Amino acid sequence: MRRLIVNADDLGYTEGVSRGILEAHERGIVTSTSLMVDPPAALDGVERARRAPGLSVGLHALLDGIPPERCEGELTRQLARFEELVGGRPTHLDSHHHTHREHGVDEVVVGFAEREGLPMRDVTVRHDPRYYGAAAIGVERLLEIVESLEEGDTELGCHPGYANGLVSRYTNEREQEILALTDPRVRARLDELEIELIGWRDL
Repeated sequence: MRRLIVNADDLGYTEGVSRGILEAHERGIVTSTSLMVDPPAALDGVERARRAPGLSVGLHALLDGIPPERCEGELTRQLARFEELVGGRPTHLDSHHHTHREHGVDEVVVGFAEREGLPMRDVTVRHDPRYYGAAAIGVERLLEIVESLEEGDTELGCHPGYANGLVSRYTNEREQEILALTDPRVRARLDELEIELIGWRDL
């Protein structure tokens, strides 16, 4: 049996990003998202997610440039902020730019997730990195990934969103992702392959 979590990172980054994530959930295959708690648009992201009760919402921890000895306190602060904004616990934990994989940081984040009882990217469920940053992020690439999924549970990371003036190393690609994630051919192929779409809360 193959089950797939399609997680859109960066909820709350900007209003345009959050709008794109919710569109990719409502019209496409996104089942889960992870919230950045500090940007000014975080509350907008939370309010949009509240209108989508089937969407899992986790904590997208921002730990860039933070030394390992300060990560525990920063994770505690961001978790408290998440609970304040959302009014509940995150369904899972991951990190911006995958900083939870960095040497020294990894042990701190894994230990924190275990103590808090939070499912975690790369630990609870394997993460498939083949979509983000791919040379071609259209429907064909997405179908290739879907057709070669391993047995069991997999999380596929994605970054849909509307640019709306956003300046980053991954901007125009976000809108391309919306088109691919909402393309009916992808959902049809998942059904043909009997791959079940789930959210983090379904684990």
